[in-house]
Amino acid sequence: MLQQVMTKPGEIIFREVPVPEVKDDQVLVKIRNIGICGSDIHVYHGKHPFTRYPVTQGHEVSGEITKIGKDVTEFHEGQKVTIEPQVYCGHCYPCRHGKYNLCEELKVMGFQTTGTASEYFAVDASKVTPIPEEMSYEEGAMIEPLAVAVHAVKQMGDVKGMNIAVLGAGPIGNLVAQSAKGMGAAKVMITDISDLRLDKAKECGIDVCVNTKEKDFGEAMIEAFGPDKADVIYDCAGNNITMGQAIKYARKGSVIVLVAVFADMATIDLAVANDHELDIKSTMMYRHDDYVEGIALVNGGKVYLKPLISKVFAFKDYLKAYQYIDANRETTMKVIINVQEK
Repeated sequence: MLQQVMTKPGEIIFREVPVPEVKDDQVLVKIRNIGICGSDIHVYHGKHPFTRYPVTQGHEVSGEITKIGKDVTEFHEGQKVTIEPQVYCGHCYPCRHGKYNLCEELKVMGFQTTGTASEYFAVDASKVTPIPEEMSYEEGAMIEPLAVAVHAVKQMGDVKGMNIAVLGAGPIGNLVAQSAKGMGAAKVMITDISDLRLDKAKECGIDVCVNTKEKDFGEAMIEAFGPDKADVIYDCAGNNITMGQAIKYARKGSVIVLVAVFADMATIDLAVANDHELDIKSTMMYRHDDYVEGIALVNGGKVYLKPLISKVFAFKDYLKAYQYIDANRETTMKVIINVQEK
């Protein structure tokens, strides 16, 4: 079978390797689609701090089970699935307390261990989640980023009836906004400086979409929610401008959740955060229940994934997919690799 390998930044080769053997507690998945995310782009440019080369990528994935190990009883051949790419130790404090997404020795497929970018992939059955038969494989490859969004929204607990602002309308910001709305938020406002991304948010049913190059964020919040502003602000852009906006304009005593990853050290006004008694939370990846809830949101027509797909590339064109993203950063949401298309 063919396997993708990034040998160094900017260089991808394909090598012929044997189809992996399946252990007793594993399943063999015929990989169908793989999503490309911002972290993959960091690897492509040699800017991911925790990835070494060579590396086989692929962590947003869908596929079909073609073989099951003798101890696996919960799955069957031909079943549509997605894969949870976290590799955790199981014995550190977070793992022992159900927070394996915070494992002290956490590795992620496609970054610190072999990813799914091959025609077949053997994986522990415990890391496999079924997707509905009616869900497309392209949508299935987007459940991983949706789980990120679901986990982020849940940092506030139950958001039913809340007014929510989301800073950044890229794929994760869009999915956070959709998830919050799907989980019962009263009203959701999303901001960006890209009209295309805001148009996508409108297409996905977000209540208020604001270009902050044209309207002040503080004014937009009052227009959307009244003088009480938002109950929670999710920063899905992750820069000093957006976090600065969040801290400056948040309602006193309210909550800011940092979803995005800062590229550099942050410079933010903690004096205002202190004076306003703001609760600043963060969020990291997901757990299995976030996958299950994300799938239910899509299946229930509360989250739309297809509008976010910008382009699909054949497996052999993995490098072209990265080049396309680089050349179209402002107009690209989610790029998908069709592994079965050679």
